[in-house]
Amino acid sequence: MKRAHAVLWSVFIVIAILASAAGYMAFNWPQVRHVLGHWTGEEDLREQLKGTGALILLYLSQPALDTEPFVPIAHTGVSPYGINTFLEQEADPAVVDRSLAMVTDAGFRWIRQEFPWEDIEISGKGDYYDHRWDRSAWEKYDTIVELAEKHGVGIIARLDNPPAWSREVGNAEGWRVAPPDNIGDYGDFVHAVVSRYRGRIRYYQIWNEPNIYPEWGDQPADPAGYVELLKVGYTRAKQADPDCVIVAAGLAQTTEETPPEFGPRNMSDLLYLEQMYQAGAKGYFDIMGSQVYGLWTGAYDRRASRDRTNMSRVQLLRQIMVRHGDASKPVWATEVGWNAMPSDVPAPPSYGRVTETQQAVYTVEAYQRAAREWPWMGVMNYWFLRRPNAQEIDQAWYYFRMLEPDFAELPVYGAVRWLATQEPALEIGYHQEDHYALDYDGPWQHIRDERAVLGAYAMGASGASLHFRFRGTSLALVMRRPAEIDALRVTLDGEQIDITRPWSLPATEGTPLAIARSLSDSEHDVVIDVMQDGAGLDGIIVWRREQTWALYAALAAAALAGVSCFLVALLRRPGR
Repeated sequence: MKRAHAVLWSVFIVIAILASAAGYMAFNWPQVRHVLGHWTGEEDLREQLKGTGALILLYLSQPALDTEPFVPIAHTGVSPYGINTFLEQEADPAVVDRSLAMVTDAGFRWIRQEFPWEDIEISGKGDYYDHRWDRSAWEKYDTIVELAEKHGVGIIARLDNPPAWSREVGNAEGWRVAPPDNIGDYGDFVHAVVSRYRGRIRYYQIWNEPNIYPEWGDQPADPAGYVELLKVGYTRAKQADPDCVIVAAGLAQTTEETPPEFGPRNMSDLLYLEQMYQAGAKGYFDIMGSQVYGLWTGAYDRRASRDRTNMSRVQLLRQIMVRHGDASKPVWATEVGWNAMPSDVPAPPSYGRVTETQQAVYTVEAYQRAAREWPWMGVMNYWFLRRPNAQEIDQAWYYFRMLEPDFAELPVYGAVRWLATQEPALEIGYHQEDHYALDYDGPWQHIRDERAVLGAYAMGASGASLHFRFRGTSLALVMRRPAEIDALRVTLDGEQIDITRPWSLPATEGTPLAIARSLSDSEHDVVIDVMQDGAGLDGIIVWRREQTWALYAALAAAALAGVSCFLVALLRRPGR
């Protein structure tokens, strides 16, 4: 009897706690739904609850993700706003010009543009002439480059799509975009493109989605085969322009992990990258490419696991890179977006389906989340700007577009324009002195020095100043030498701060000196004035206190619910 009373009291206490929690949730329901949405990327309450349960199980069953966010990472200080274009399919240069004008109007600073091998070296090896139209095959690409320069847009040139003559099977079904029989021919093509645009295009992507059909032809996915192609492309590109930057092929999100001996045409991007490293990929790319689609859930779906395809999956790719010693290399999203196919289109929703409003919101949140949480992520290229015409309107993939063929704007275009044209700010991470959010004024010199972090630093003379904003709770400056911080005067949120005794940060490159800690987790304004010559700035580190209370609250609620169910079941047992 005493035991039964104890159980009853325990049940009463648990119910009281759950009732209190329920009362709090009732009075704060919009905030609760917001939190659930930012755990699961779901909007439906039932899916939010199911997703929260799945997220808790993942946190309990697998180790924390190791993505090394606070190491210096090259090619992450550029504007993250990129977009995929199909400018090579436009016959009228005026349309190309208008497209690029709308690219820049929306705040995009990059286009990911294909330079198809089959459209440049068309008829045979070494033949760069378009005999159909009696003109140089380079002509349209020269125009694209010239107009991109006019509008201040950088190009990420995607090099793939071999001509039929490069394969014995030609363009047989399933082979149209497959690799060439002789990868040396591809190397020659890469060398020709990079040589022609040396000093005008810096970033080149070697192939695209080799881990799925039909990008590698009607044959098994072959990580080692792609690595051989990557090595040739990397080597020939660097021969043509040592300053060029090579992006490894964007790997498609797929969960298929069938053993390779069964010859699957599609292979998990995670398994594929692992085998790329085993085949010797390290050292033959500067940036890792990845497709970062949201598909059925929003940008804040935090369920990162091998069996899920969502935006968080890219963290698992980053973890593989860290494990193989490539923490200093970034990931660039070669494609990112959500599909807003109307329900009356008969095609199956192969890429998920959201409303146009959701497409706009999720895309903005994708850029915001990546900036706030993933300092290893660089440019994110939205898929895509527009198609030349509407002939693919019955196909699912058409509905990623930002603009209609007649340049009518979809909601996602205006949403990204709102975000991308705001003043930039530093988010968490180890940022280099050339970050696009830093506003230098006065006598600064940007100096290349192999002894500096990532090979360069900014030297300020008396009278120089630097202004930037950051979001986080703590700030550190990375100085060339610790004593050089004495040459600075720092104003934080309008008040001069004492930097006479900064805190050194252990286990980081350079000499980081923390000058502000325990700030509110909000946006802060910083002005750095150089008071005397010789202030060498080698980087800036921003970080924030982890706020894990929400997850712990969810775990506690789940635990209380479980205990409550257990005690009720115990009380109902016969003889109790």
